[in-house]
Amino acid sequence: MKSIAILGSTGSIGTQSLEVIAANQDQFCVSALAAYHNDILLEKQIEYFKPKIAVLVDKNAADRLIRRYSGSTIILAGEEGLLEAAVHEDVSTVLTSLVGFAGLKPTLKAIKAGKNIALANKETLVAAGELVTQIAKDNHVKILPVDSEHSAIFQCLQGENSKKVNRILLTASGGPFHGLKREELEHVTIEDCLRHPNWSMGKKITVDSSTLANKGLEVIEARWLFDISYSQIEVVVHRQSIIHSMVEFVDGSVMAQLGKPDMRVPIQYALTYPERSVTEYPKLDFKTLSALTFSAPDMVNFPILSLAFIAGNTGGTLPCVFNAANEEAVYAFLQGKIRYLDIFIVIRSVMESHEVNKQPDLNEIYSADLWSRAQAQEIIKAI
Repeated sequence: MKSIAILGSTGSIGTQSLEVIAANQDQFCVSALAAYHNDILLEKQIEYFKPKIAVLVDKNAADRLIRRYSGSTIILAGEEGLLEAAVHEDVSTVLTSLVGFAGLKPTLKAIKAGKNIALANKETLVAAGELVTQIAKDNHVKILPVDSEHSAIFQCLQGENSKKVNRILLTASGGPFHGLKREELEHVTIEDCLRHPNWSMGKKITVDSSTLANKGLEVIEARWLFDISYSQIEVVVHRQSIIHSMVEFVDGSVMAQLGKPDMRVPIQYALTYPERSVTEYPKLDFKTLSALTFSAPDMVNFPILSLAFIAGNTGGTLPCVFNAANEEAVYAFLQGKIRYLDIFIVIRSVMESHEVNKQPDLNEIYSADLWSRAQAQEIIKAI
């Protein structure tokens, strides 16, 4: 029986993770749940899974829940509560599905406490990949990928010599605007962005998917997860989202992991690894697959992916800056403050004005994040 903490339990990955756990109650129990402000859904999760502790980072939301809740679960509030959930003594695996840079501190806290990590918060490795992977190694902690693409690569590498990898082929759906030109993107709306053709995800990651920023974040995450150079990572647009990623070996052989676009499968694999468990989720029917298509990403009309490669290759604080500027720009877009194409302008402007620290410590990473957000906000105000 594995005891799980889920950080971000009311989000898309969090709720699907709880579906997986509910279907495998002979293998898992939930000891800790944490969310930002959705006290209504968290209360329902508490009633069903009966964790030892539950956390709402938003203290007003926590106060609302505390006033009406009378069960045995301890309700905590704020970042202090979040960090306590990450290191709870009963927990063996922490599934981190918090959105954005906010996932870094609790993930590091969990690693230092010796908890294995099921990682759905890619920004942790984007912002501080070198430091996080070294701390995990020092503490003998496994970081198991939850993202479908990284789970696919991880599965393809099982039983293989990672030094014999020639390149990783990271697949991308292309998002809802695949094939559109820049002039056609001028008047894209929030509603347009949130209509992803294949996946059901949260708002921020769905916008990121449309701009290809999400694929850029995944490129940087892959570099650290699999200890591979950026020159060995290639993005391939695969509209059907059936092949979740591929690994090419030095002899030219290519291994691919296929499946329905269903996040519950990689979530379950991260939680059950190294075992596999039976699922009742929809399976592929190869007789009905008419085509699997592949093409190069359009980095002219969707240039944020190029910025991600620049950030990754430059290293130091620049990936953190890329991530922070993107977060601020996307939230500004979702609030109607800037247009869709302004997201790229904000990120590029912040990156160009940043003086890169090539060997940052954690405090310098946090400082770079704060600087980038302030810089992005100034640019957003000026647009």
